[in-house]
Amino acid sequence: SAQRGREGVSAMRAVFMGTPDFAVPIAAALAGRPDLAEVVAVVTQPDRPRGRGKKVLASPVKAWAIENRIPVLQPVRARDAAFIEEMRALRPDVAVVAAFGQILPQELLDIPAHGCINVHASLLPRWRGAAPIQHAVMAGDAVSGITTMQMDAGLDTGDMLLRRAVPITPETTYGMLHNALMEIGAELIVETMEQLAAGRLVRTPQTGDSCYAPRITRETAQIDWSRPARELDAFVRGLNPMPYAVTSHAGAVYKIGRLHATGRPASAAPGTIVSADPKGGLIVAAGDEEVAVTELQAPGKKMMEAAAYLRGHCFEKNTRFGV
Repeated sequence: SAQRGREGVSAMRAVFMGTPDFAVPIAAALAGRPDLAEVVAVVTQPDRPRGRGKKVLASPVKAWAIENRIPVLQPVRARDAAFIEEMRALRPDVAVVAAFGQILPQELLDIPAHGCINVHASLLPRWRGAAPIQHAVMAGDAVSGITTMQMDAGLDTGDMLLRRAVPITPETTYGMLHNALMEIGAELIVETMEQLAAGRLVRTPQTGDSCYAPRITRETAQIDWSRPARELDAFVRGLNPMPYAVTSHAGAVYKIGRLHATGRPASAAPGTIVSADPKGGLIVAAGDEEVAVTELQAPGKKMMEAAAYLRGHCFEKNTRFGV
């Protein structure tokens, strides 16, 4: 039975749909306001092999739901008829979706009385799709943020509800922005639910140019040393710490954690190692300038300061990365 909230109004029956770490504080914020919502079920992706040992593990959201004694549904496909029937049987007033990882069919979106509200990690319409946080940093954007959105059958095309911006500084990594947006997502879903309960939620159609943020793949993470130094800096920060930007040297694949422009014009072909010693650092020619690689991870090793790595290992001068 729905719990009684303020002024005797029943709390909404809510279903939460999410999968990774990013979604957990958002689920917790929703569940932490029983006056607004009673979370009657959690929907998350099926258990999958994860990490180095490829052990089959529950998603972070499933682990949270079990800890909080909330029933869990794990459809292989959100459009499966059996899952749609399970959702109908829950009679939700609203579904809250955060990084669930599947596109929801119209039939599912129509089940909750108030539809499905998505917590999306960009300032829509910029960066629709699966990896908006990485792409915002990789593209050198000055700002990102959270948008709560009334979902429709398109890919992140629904009407916007609330938005909050977060600056991206020249130091910001994907990990830093992910954590900041995760906290803001938790705050913003509560504000969105408060306005929904009060009948004050305003829907704003998306206008202007949109761009697509596809999943990060091995190919996307490859460093193209012919790009300008500042672009490479943003690219590397946008993939730190997941999955990290990569480059090859003498048949081995290295992850690059940090690099920065030196201001010195490049004097060799892109990817050429100009210097590689503990004092002078690891200096590589980019498209316009030389860059200093300050953090890297060799195969089978941990991410470390480049200077520390160079004390025990060497790269031959004038050999090239990415070849």
